[in-house]
Amino acid sequence: MARKKGREIHGWLIVDKPAGVGSTDVVSKVRWALDAKKAGHAGTLDPDATGVLAIALGEATKTVPILTDALKAYDFTVNWGAETSSDDASGEVVKTSDARPNEDAIRTALPAFVGDIMQVPPRVSAVRVDGARAYDLAREGEVVELAARPLWVESLELLGVTADQAQLRMVCGKGGYVRAIARDLGRALGCLGHVDHLRRIWSGPFEAADGIAFDRIDRANQAEIEAALLPIQSALSDLPQMQATEIGETRILNGNPGQVLGHAEFGEEVWVSRNGRALCIGRYMGGEVQPSRVFNLG
Repeated sequence: MARKKGREIHGWLIVDKPAGVGSTDVVSKVRWALDAKKAGHAGTLDPDATGVLAIALGEATKTVPILTDALKAYDFTVNWGAETSSDDASGEVVKTSDARPNEDAIRTALPAFVGDIMQVPPRVSAVRVDGARAYDLAREGEVVELAARPLWVESLELLGVTADQAQLRMVCGKGGYVRAIARDLGRALGCLGHVDHLRRIWSGPFEAADGIAFDRIDRANQAEIEAALLPIQSALSDLPQMQATEIGETRILNGNPGQVLGHAEFGEEVWVSRNGRALCIGRYMGGEVQPSRVFNLG
């Protein structure tokens, strides 16, 4: 018997992910609840982290790279006095310190973690090493030295302090590891540290406050979930929008350069619509857009 392919559903579903659930598990449950043919997510959250997990359905998966590149904001708590194998509270303690930083010391240290920085990912992370995930190698007991990677940190703000903890908010670009910030900040302050609580409060245009609760994702609530779906173009707010002409629409949907109305910088990435319908992402070539990803919405 042929496997049922699922329904053609297009758009974004914002889930407020709880702790204790993996990002791929959330995607699988959304796909099951909606009986959707295709689904993916933009930006993995650690199992113990909570907050925005943006699920792309159908043709919205073509916009995932745009959202992945967008800025994201995290609220997190750092526990001082210990470094762990995973750089968060789920790992084994590998080093301890009796030192504790005061508020002034923390504020003085933060600017070094803002702007263009180099960051070594946690050993327990999804970074690939010779084709294998770092977290798989860690589980097998293999010690791997990961290379530092560039990261843009828009801001790192101290929200509150206690004797043993600090509450912070970070806004950063693609590929940022909050756990690595906590680890490196602890080292810089000479007291060691790891993440206790972590919540992604927004990702690009999507906010946790607008997310559907994970426990509402069920086939019995299919109508409620569908009502929460956002259109494909919800993830494209950072790109200039062009309007296709009637002839341009036909050409674009066939993968050819199409005439558009509006203006952008020559070669700039834009998205194109007609009559409120998203048509493609592409490059503005002076009066026309060369599509790179066409949305096949039927």
